[in-house]
Amino acid sequence: MLKALYLHIALVLFSAGIAAAQQPAFKGGQQALTDFLKAKIVYPEYSRQNCISGTINVSFTLDKDGVVHNARVQQGPGIDLDEEALRVIRLTSGQWAIPTAYNISTTIVQPIRFDPDPARCGPANIRDMQSAIAGYKAQQELENAVTNYYINKYQGKADTAKEAVILGIKRQLGYDDDFINDQLSGANEKFKQGDKTGACADWNFIRNIGSDKADDFIRKYCTP
Repeated sequence: MLKALYLHIALVLFSAGIAAAQQPAFKGGQQALTDFLKAKIVYPEYSRQNCISGTINVSFTLDKDGVVHNARVQQGPGIDLDEEALRVIRLTSGQWAIPTAYNISTTIVQPIRFDPDPARCGPANIRDMQSAIAGYKAQQELENAVTNYYINKYQGKADTAKEAVILGIKRQLGYDDDFINDQLSGANEKFKQGDKTGACADWNFIRNIGSDKADDFIRKYCTP
């Protein structure tokens, strides 16, 4: 299951230089923010499979309507957890109550803590996590080779003599039916949350690794 059963989120909201009474507040209070994030987070597949935990600090600003702008990862491991933390922060857009005197140029930092299922992963092993994080970053170059090939293939520009090499890379990366089905599940969960942008990114990724399993979703929801 893509959504972590055991997900602890560090919910500390920092807004330097303003008094507590002048800080934005999530509508419904801190517990509502906790519940919102727990409901929305889809634990990224690579980190889930490799039992990677971590705290992602996301910085952002809020306008007078409580809409999120300038969301960026201020500190994170540089893997799929970063993107998921950004995604859920963006989903809070419009859910913030903004004081009248609030300075909308103020940067807010929200730490989000990811912890995988301890029943499956056991105690955190720092060495194993560091190795998995390094593996993720190395994997990106191979992933780019695959996606660039299929994007070019769809445009009629690929050297199809290289497809056997690409298929070998796909096997090395584990891009099999189970992987694709997990990606589909994650995309569908995001779509149910109203995050069409996140779902379309996942569906297009599936297409760009040479699968047609997401094509109907792309045609229906992601074409201009």
